[in-house]
Amino acid sequence: MDQKIRIAIQKSGRLSDESLKLFKESGVKFNNGMKKLMATSHNFPVEFLFLRDDDIPGYVEDGVADLGIVGQNEVAEKAKNVKEIEKLGFSKCRLSLAVPKSASYNDVNDLDGKSIATSYPRILQNYIDSKGITAEIHEISGSVEIAPGIGLADAICDIVSSGSTLFSNGLKEVEEIFKSEAVLIGRHDLSPEQQNVLDRLLFRFDAVRKGKENRYVLLNAPNDKIERIIALIPGMKSPTVLPLAEEGWSSIHSVINEGMFWEVIEQLKAEGAQGILVVPIEKMVI
Repeated sequence: MDQKIRIAIQKSGRLSDESLKLFKESGVKFNNGMKKLMATSHNFPVEFLFLRDDDIPGYVEDGVADLGIVGQNEVAEKAKNVKEIEKLGFSKCRLSLAVPKSASYNDVNDLDGKSIATSYPRILQNYIDSKGITAEIHEISGSVEIAPGIGLADAICDIVSSGSTLFSNGLKEVEEIFKSEAVLIGRHDLSPEQQNVLDRLLFRFDAVRKGKENRYVLLNAPNDKIERIIALIPGMKSPTVLPLAEEGWSSIHSVINEGMFWEVIEQLKAEGAQGILVVPIEKMVI
C-alpha cells in the first residue's frame, strides 16, 4: 500500500483556488467543505492541510507537511530548507518597487538613503545589496501601498499583478525585482514510498499541463497537399490521415501547440485546408 503524503495548500485566495483546481483536474478527489483545515482524498494517497501561504515553507521544512504549493516569493523570503520540485504555471506575479506618481525617478540609485516599506524584507535586502545601495527597510504586513501616503516610507516593495492597486493609491511601478509563480516544494527526505506517490502525482500534473498547452486539430485537405500540411502539423508522432468519401480528399487529425495556433491555422488555410476544427485537450500523455 502506498504511504500517504501530506500536502500544504493556502487556505483561501487565488493560489488556493488554482491549486485545488489542479488536483481536481488531475483526478484527485476530496471534500474540503465548510473550509476544514484538513481533507483526505478517497481515491489517491494524499491528505491536505490548509494553511496561511507564508507558513507553508516552514511546515514543509519541519516535516509537518511533506509537500506544499506556494509562491516562489514566499519560498525565497522564508529561505527554509526545502526543495523546489516543479513550477506549476499559475498565480504568476512580480515583486516590484513603486514610488509616488509625483516623484522623480531615473533608476534604482534614486532610492539610495531612502526608506522602503515591504512585507518581503529578505528579498528586498538582497536586491538593494546587489545594486550597491543602502536603504532603510520598514517591514509591515498588509496595506503596504499606503506607506508613502502616510509618511512611513518613500517607496514600497510589494507584489504586483495588474498594477491597478498601485495606480489607485497614487503609486507608479519603477523596478521589477523578482518574478514569481506557484511552485511545488517538498522535504529533502521523502521515503521511497512517498517518492513513488509524488512521481505519480507529477505524471498527472504533466498530463494536465500538456493538455492545456496543446490543441487537437481536425481538417479536410486535398490529397496533393497532404505532405505540405503534415509538415505544418507533425503531431506527437505523426498525424492521422483518413480518406474522405469525396475522391481526392482526406481528413487529417493532429496536435498543435497553443502558442502556434493562429500562425499555423493561417498557413493551413493557405495550403487549401478546409473544415478546420480546433478542440481543447483535457489530458495529454506522451
